[in-house]
Amino acid sequence: MSPRRRFYALLGADIGSTLGSQVSLVAIPWLVLTTTGSATDMGLVAAAEMIPYLLSGTLLTPMADRFGLRTSSIFCDIASALAFGCIAAFQNSGLAWLLVLVAVAGALRGVGDRTKHVLLRPAAEAAGYPTIRLTSLYEGLSRLATLLGAPLGGLLIVWFGARGAVWLDAVSFGCCALVVAIVVAAKPAGPDGGRPAAEPYLTALRGGFRYLREDRVLFSMLGVVVALNVFSTAATVVFIPVWAREILHSPQALGLALGAFAGGALLGTFVFTLLAERLPQYPAFVIGGLISCVPRLLVLGLSDNLLVVMAVSVLAGVGIASVNPILGAALFQRVPDVLQTRVMGLCTTVCFTGIPVGALTGGWAVTRFGLHDAALAAVVLCLAVLSGLLLGLRRVKLSLSERPA
Repeated sequence: MSPRRRFYALLGADIGSTLGSQVSLVAIPWLVLTTTGSATDMGLVAAAEMIPYLLSGTLLTPMADRFGLRTSSIFCDIASALAFGCIAAFQNSGLAWLLVLVAVAGALRGVGDRTKHVLLRPAAEAAGYPTIRLTSLYEGLSRLATLLGAPLGGLLIVWFGARGAVWLDAVSFGCCALVVAIVVAAKPAGPDGGRPAAEPYLTALRGGFRYLREDRVLFSMLGVVVALNVFSTAATVVFIPVWAREILHSPQALGLALGAFAGGALLGTFVFTLLAERLPQYPAFVIGGLISCVPRLLVLGLSDNLLVVMAVSVLAGVGIASVNPILGAALFQRVPDVLQTRVMGLCTTVCFTGIPVGALTGGWAVTRFGLHDAALAAVVLCLAVLSGLLLGLRRVKLSLSERPA
C-alpha cells in the first residue's frame, strides 16, 4: 500500500471513529428513552458517555504512551466495539449496568480518538502532506462528521431501530481497529517510532501539564480557543434561539441562522485547506478569531433582520475555520513527539470546558439583562478578552511552528 493510501485509510478510520461517537450520542439515549420512557434516564446516559470521554482524553493518555499508540488505538477500538455490542445486547439489564457500559465506552473513545489523531502526523508526512494542510483537512472532516453524526444517527434509528443503530456503531469501531492494524506499522509508540521512557503515571501526567504551562505560545493560543468556545457557545445555545423566538417568533429562523454558521465553517475550511500553506499563520489566527465571534454577537444585539444575521453568521463560520487548524499545526510542530498524546488530550479537554461555561453564563446574562444588553455586553467582553490574549501572543517572539528551547 502506498504512503498516500495509508494516510487516507488512517484518516478515514479517525473520522469514522468521530462519526461513530456522534451517532452513539444520539442512538444510545434514544435506546434508553424507548426502553425506560424516562427523559431523566436519557440525560444521565448522555452525560455518562460524554464526561468520561473528556476526562480520559487527559487522564489516560500517559497509559496510551506507555503501551504504544498503535496498540492503544487498536485495543480501544476493539474494546469499544465490545462495549457497544453489550449495550445493544443487554439493553434491558437495568440502568446502573447501562451507565457503567456507556461510561466505559466513553472513556475508551476519549483515548482512542487521541491516539489515532497523533498517529496521523507521521502518516501525513510520509504521504507528502504539510502539517498545516493535514490539520485543516482534519478539522473540516471532523466538523462534517460532527454535523452529520446526529442526523445519521436519526436515520439509522429509523431504518434499523435504536438497537440496530448501536450494533452498527459497534461494527464500525471494529472496522476502525482493523484499519489501524493493517495501516500502521507494528513498532513502538510515538510518531517517530520511539517509545517514551518509562515514567510513573503521575510524573507522565504532570509532564503534559508542565509543558503546556511553560510554552507561552501554545498557552496563549489555547486561551484564545477557550474564550471563543465560551462566546460562540453562548451565541449558538442561548442568544440565537432567544433572538429567533423573541424577535422573529420563528423556529425556522433558528435553523437558518445556525445552518448559515455551519455552512460558512465548511466553506471556510475548504478555502483554508487550499490556501493554508501560503497564509501567514499568526495573522490568520488573529483575524479568524476576531471575526468568528464579535460580529456575530454584535448583530444579534442590534439587528432584527434574518438575512443580515445569516450573512454575518456565514462570515463568522469562515473565520472560525482557520483557528483550530492553526492551533493543531502548532501542537504538532511545537510539542515533542513523546508528549503529543498527553498535551493534545489536555488541550481538547480544556477547550471543551468553554462549552458549558458559555451555555451557563449566556443563559444567566439573558435572564438577568435581556437579550439586547447581554449580547452587547458579550461583544465588549469578547473584544477585551481576545485582545488581551492576542496581544500577549504577539509579544512572544517565537513563531507558531518553532519549538521552545
